[in-house]
Amino acid sequence: MKYARALAFAAMAGITILSTGCAVGRGQETAGAYVDDAAITTSVKAKFVEDKTVSATSISVETLNGTVQLSGFAKSSAEKSQAENLARGVKNVRAVRNDIVVRP
Repeated sequence: MKYARALAFAAMAGITILSTGCAVGRGQETAGAYVDDAAITTSVKAKFVEDKTVSATSISVETLNGTVQLSGFAKSSAEKSQAENLARGVKNVRAVRNDIVVRP
């Protein structure tokens, strides 16, 4: 009986996912936009790793509809500024919100 309930629940979940179309869990963003945002986030993080002045592990990157949000901690205002410049240089970035906090 438990197996039948689990199977019914899985079937309902699958039908619900299929009936919602291409929208994903991030509001009204489409699957294509989600993939683009993921690519932007990956590119920004890769630029952070390549740049020796920016700590890729201390700065978080999130992207939604082409807007990149940077958060976390920097050791200096120069590092904060460099992180923003690197993010702005990535293809398809529309805007950058720099919420990085400079720690003394």
